[in-house]
Amino acid sequence: MNSIFNGDLSTAKGRTVAWIDSLFIDHAILRVIWSNLAPVIPGNIYRSNHPTPGRLRGMVRRLGLRTVINLRGKTQSGSDALSRDAARTLGLDFYDMSFESRGAPQRDRILRLHDIYTSMKTPAVMHCKSGADRAGLASGLMIMFAGGNAEQALRQLSWRFGHIRQAKTGILDAFFLRYQKEGEGRKPFLDWVRDDYDEAALRRDFHANGLASFVNDWVLAHE
Repeated sequence: MNSIFNGDLSTAKGRTVAWIDSLFIDHAILRVIWSNLAPVIPGNIYRSNHPTPGRLRGMVRRLGLRTVINLRGKTQSGSDALSRDAARTLGLDFYDMSFESRGAPQRDRILRLHDIYTSMKTPAVMHCKSGADRAGLASGLMIMFAGGNAEQALRQLSWRFGHIRQAKTGILDAFFLRYQKEGEGRKPFLDWVRDDYDEAALRRDFHANGLASFVNDWVLAHE
């Protein structure tokens, strides 16, 4: 079902519609009671499913949060509008950094996330919708930016967060595995991304399990 929110938070009615849209169409009712907030680089970078305004306020109190990175990109949903409004009220920096969960990571977006990494205020939290796939990719990238290795990055793509590597989302694991095979120990990660990474070849070579993809896409309804 498409969003019922028209983008207006300036009235009580508009805010009510935003909450209805967020809770029941964008499934935030599940996120009110469940959060997979976890450290990526402790004290500096965290990952999460899409936080409610109340959860953002809690992160400011507990973690000293200063930055939000929205991995869903700008959408028409009530969840998007409410979190942007909360970030503005709380004085948080807010970045849109859209990634795909079932496509080969795009070189220009990886490099843009690195630009954000080098300039953002910390502590920061990154979120997608469920906190499973795009948050896992971005978390793995942050670990690589900080000097980690592919094995450490792959731990961010885990069942613990709801990620299924046998499904179409496993192309994200395949990305880090390709660097591990082709470049790790021989070429710095960002140099490999700029010079050697072949998105088309990754898409061509990756094959998902059909049943796992059905469970991921239709049973769990991950974006």
